[in-house]
Amino acid sequence: MELSLIQKFTVWVLPVIFAITVHEVAHGWVALRLGDPTAKMLGRLTLNPIKHIDPIGTLLVPGILLAIGGFLFGWAKPVPITWENLRNPRRDVALVAIAGPGANLIMAIIWLLIAKLGAVLAVTSDSPFVYLQLIGEAGIFINLILMLLNLLPILPLDGGRVLAALLPGPLSYKFSRLEPFGFFIVLGLLFTGVLSSLLYPILLLMRDMMYALVGL
Repeated sequence: MELSLIQKFTVWVLPVIFAITVHEVAHGWVALRLGDPTAKMLGRLTLNPIKHIDPIGTLLVPGILLAIGGFLFGWAKPVPITWENLRNPRRDVALVAIAGPGANLIMAIIWLLIAKLGAVLAVTSDSPFVYLQLIGEAGIFINLILMLLNLLPILPLDGGRVLAALLPGPLSYKFSRLEPFGFFIVLGLLFTGVLSSLLYPILLLMRDMMYALVGL
């Protein structure tokens, strides 16, 4: 089914916004459970996307990449975490970090069920339930992308936070000094095509396995 740009936008907008929003809320919620109330005090433990949207990272960049058919990439305003408040900082930093990708995996499973429901209800190709299936498939795709992207061992991505927590003290300190350059490293990998070459095969394998589980 060939979609116009407007139709693509209507299919992708909710999955993208909620994938990014819930990812950030998960960080704040786990941080709260581990002793840091910063996100709650600042009103960021909410599923209201307005509280989390970064106009450039949540809307502009994903919109442009969707329009040109590039590697879908985006971000929200990071949920503030006061690492010193965590009861066991070294362990808890890793737990807070992994919460975001974990939330994306859970959302991908939820969207999988929605896509299957749409497929079952869409008895014809022009059925409105076809859009339900397409939105579900978009939700699976964007959540798997965000999960895999954030698991890259590059600071300030979540995978980098986990690696920094696992490394011995001196190595962790040296690795942490690379954080100011992390965003530029990710952009370099994105624009050179390395990022898509690295992540797409894993993403497609995971997606196909999920589809096979429910018969999509």
